[in-house]
Order: sequence, then C-alpha cells, then structure tokens
Amino acid sequence: MENFIVSARKYRPASFDMVIGQDSITNTLKSAIKNNHLAQAYLFCGPRGVGKTTCARIFAKTINCSNLGENLEACDECESCLSFNSSRSFNIHELDAASNNKVEDIRSLNDQVRIPPQIGKYSIYIIDEVHMLSASAFNAFLKTLEEPPSHAIFILATTEKHKIIPTILSRCQIFDFNRIRIEDIVGRLMYVAKNEGISAAEEALHIIGQKADGALRDALSIFDQIVSLSGKTITYKDVIDNLNVLDYEYYFKCVDAAMTGDISSILLTFNEVLEKGFDGHNFISGLNSHLRDLLVSKDDSTLRLLEATPAIKKKYVQQTGNCPADFLFKALEIGNNCDLTYKSSKNPRLHIELSLIRLCRLMNEATEPSEKKKSDTGQLKKQEEDLNLPSKSEILRQEVQPPEKRVINTELTSGKHDPVIEKPSKTFSIKEIISDDILPANKQEEKSVLNDPEVHLKPKDVFTPQAFESAWLEFTDKLKGEGTRIVSMFKSIRPELENDQTIKIHLSNAAQKDIFILNYRPKLVSFLENRFIMSDIEIETTVDLSESSEILYSDEQKLNYLTNKYPILKDMKKTFNLDIT
Repeated sequence: MENFIVSARKYRPASFDMVIGQDSITNTLKSAIKNNHLAQAYLFCGPRGVGKTTCARIFAKTINCSNLGENLEACDECESCLSFNSSRSFNIHELDAASNNKVEDIRSLNDQVRIPPQIGKYSIYIIDEVHMLSASAFNAFLKTLEEPPSHAIFILATTEKHKIIPTILSRCQIFDFNRIRIEDIVGRLMYVAKNEGISAAEEALHIIGQKADGALRDALSIFDQIVSLSGKTITYKDVIDNLNVLDYEYYFKCVDAAMTGDISSILLTFNEVLEKGFDGHNFISGLNSHLRDLLVSKDDSTLRLLEATPAIKKKYVQQTGNCPADFLFKALEIGNNCDLTYKSSKNPRLHIELSLIRLCRLMNEATEPSEKKKSDTGQLKKQEEDLNLPSKSEILRQEVQPPEKRVINTELTSGKHDPVIEKPSKTFSIKEIISDDILPANKQEEKSVLNDPEVHLKPKDVFTPQAFESAWLEFTDKLKGEGTRIVSMFKSIRPELENDQTIKIHLSNAAQKDIFILNYRPKLVSFLENRFIMSDIEIETTVDLSESSEILYSDEQKLNYLTNKYPILKDMKKTFNLDIT
C-alpha cells in the first residue's frame, strides 16, 4: 500500500515562483540574491500557513546553489540542491525554538556557527517560532546575531512579532507576510484537484478558502479532509455539511422575508438553522456579513470587495437590487447591536428573534410616516373645505384694506345678498394674534391696556430736577430683583443734572462703570423717555478718582471713610456705643 502524503507537504512550493500570495517578498529576496546584498539576519513574521518557513527554505537553497538560472531559481542539479531535496544537507540547519528555548541551546548554536560550510558558500540557520525563546536566551543570542561569521545567515520565523525584544528586531531585516486571498487559495486548490484527478465545484473550494482564513496550509488540510469523505467528487453540499458551515440560502431567505415583512417565515428559517445544530451567535454574525455583502454589491465600483464566486455574486446583485440602501443601513445597525449584546442576554434565542422581527418591521416603518403625513394633510384639507375657511392670502389681503372698505365673505350665506360692510373697529393682524400667545402675562396686560380705546394713557411729566430725583428713586426700587450687589451700587451712585439735558453719573470704580454702561444705561434712558416730555437725554459716567485712589490701611481710616460717606453710621455708633475690635 502506497504511503499517503498530505497535500500540504506534497505540494509545498520548491521555488519562489510557486509561492502563492507573497509576490512582494519573493521579488525582494530574488533581487537581494541577484545583487549579492545578503543580510546576516532575516525575520519572517505573519499568520500561520502563509509560507514563512517555506520561503526560508527556498531562500537557503537558492543562495547555496552553484548553477542559478536566469530567473534566479535553484537548478535542482548541483550537489547542494540534491542534498537539500533529500534532507541530508549539512549547510541548512533548522531549529525549533519552542523546544530549544534555553540559554544552553543558544550557546550550543553559537559554537556551531563557527564551523564553515562543507558544500556551498553559506551556513543557514532557520529558527522557527523564535518568539518562544526565553529572555536569557535572547540576550545570549544578541552578539552572534549582530556579528556572525561571514558564512552564517540567520532566518528567524515567528507568528508573534510583538513578543520579540527590540534589540533582536533591530538586528534583522523584517518581512511581514500577508494572509493569502481567497481567490489565490481557490486557484491553488483547483491546481491540486486537477493533479489528483478530483472533480471539485468552485463554490465548494470557495467555502474551503473562507474557512481557511487566509492560511493555505489549512486550506490544503481541509481539502484532504473533504476528499476522504467525498472521494473523487467534491460538491458544495458535502463541504458545508462536513465543515458545519451555514448555507448561503438561509441568509437569502431571511433578507427576502424581512423585505416582505413576513415574520413567520423568518422565524421558521431561524428555527431550522437551530435544529441543524448551528449556534445562534454564528447565525447573526453570518447574517451581518451577508448584509455587508449586499451593501457592497450595490455599486459596481465596490463589487470587487465581495469575495464570492461569479454565480454567488450574481445572486447578490439580484437581491441587492430589491433592497433600498436605507434598509441595509438600518438592518446592519440592528444586526450589529444584536451581535454585541448577544453574550449578555439571558435568553439568546429570544434576543435574536426580536432582532429578526425588527428587520421585518423596517420596510413598514419606512412607509408608515409618509402615508400618515398624506392622510393628515388630506384630512386637514377636507376640514378646511367643510368649514369653508378663508385662505391665508385672503386674510392678508383683507388686513391691508382700510377698515371702512373691508368686506366679509358672503359665500358662507346662501342666495345672493349685498356685501355686508364691516363697521370700523380696532384693527388687528396675524402677527398680533400670534404674539399674544408668546408674551408673558404682565406684558399682555400692558398690551391690552394700550389697545383698549376706553383706557386713556397717562400723560408724561415735565422733566425737572425734582421730578428726576423722584424718578431716580423709583428706578432704583425697580432694581431690587437684580440682587443686593446691584441695589447697593445704585444706592451709592450720586446722579447730577446738568443743563437740563445731561445727567452725570458718579461711580466708585471702573468695574461699576462697565456694569452700568452695558446693562443699565439703556434701561435708564428708556425709563426716562417714557416718564418725561423731553428731547434727547445724554447720560455721562465718571469715576471718582479721589475715592478710588485712596488706600485705606488701618481700621480707623476705614471707619472715617465710611462715616463720611454714610453719616448714619456715626449716629449708629453713638446710639449703640459701638467700638472697633
């Protein structure tokens, strides 16, 4: 019986041209070989199964080949290539750092580096999973890695670059390997299937590529697993049954049910998914991915972002044509919220079902507001027609007409009558009607008094110094609601009347001047104009520098200043026998 060799080993690339999905890295390495610019240390990092160790072996084999071809590929004929192919080369050393991670292992490697190669130019040391080395082993490896012998080249490979200390990183040329695209994986699987005489559906290989998550080695392992089950024919159903992958059709059914608002159908579809043994979290995650694919299928420029076979792409384009963009945006929001809160839910099934019901309500919610708006507009129009109310233009046209010529609409009465002339009365406007609802109560009272023809306005007084003094006290009393600080400031102000038209306000400091000018000067002017019969009033403000510039040091000076300014304090001190403490 012939020994079976897994596809990952049997179809492992033997040259740079056979490496899949890492063209930038292979081209750089070939250019370095061509120009003889070889570094003493390389670091290959990236996810699993993307070709790090494979590229390291190809690179080691190529730089020791004595008969390189024009495309910088190994000849597979010289002694170095033959010994490498038969795994008996003494110039290429592979070390697993996961099991050789101690200081003693690195010291042994340092001693081995001194030995020159027997065949070829270089001794290449490939250290896989180098991040597993201990901190002491890294430190012991530093000197040799920085200044190795001229014949020694180190190639380090790791899946976790962040665990390697910076001093090691600074001594290496770093190459970051990318995940392999699904299209490249499918192409490689079709090549393997053709060589093995296996008939495989493209949709089935595409599912394998998605399940591999960018790792070609995983894809080849899954391919061998499916071949063991299905034999020489691989179908789409065999793959999804074996890999426990949910069929595309369930997602298409859910979106169709949500578009039509069929809650029963979408709940039954979800129940069928659960009966097949699929997890609800995986279902909602897959539905979100499906909605995303529908969104990118909306535009031809983003259709290339959809990773699917041509047949599946056609179905996506067909379904997304019936889905409004707003529906997809809101559906993605609902699905994403369900995905985020799934683990915290105590009833996961009900949690997903509620989200599916909300999806079915999206189309109704989009149409209900517009229909409600139309019905409300029609109902309002019908009411206006029933009442036969005048239009806004008619109201405005009547408002600008003189009161004696304003005519009341006679269409409300039956038969032919002469136009009724409205008697002259108090005019009004829509602006006044609206403002009555907005004005405060006290303002409305004042407005009603002004508009009432039976109430006569109080005549204005003649402006005299005595009248101004009483008006100033009245104005000060109205400011009691402004706070004690403002009241105290106005009580200390000494206004003076000059030339019967100029009022001079004496203030204690510049701060009081700013407050008076900004906040209270306009109020005072308005108050005086409404109170007196007078022409333009000028109000000047001055700061009493004699008071503001005096500096009071002792308590006696402060007391003398206050008693001179407020004589009542002297009487208070004498009456109550007060003294400074």
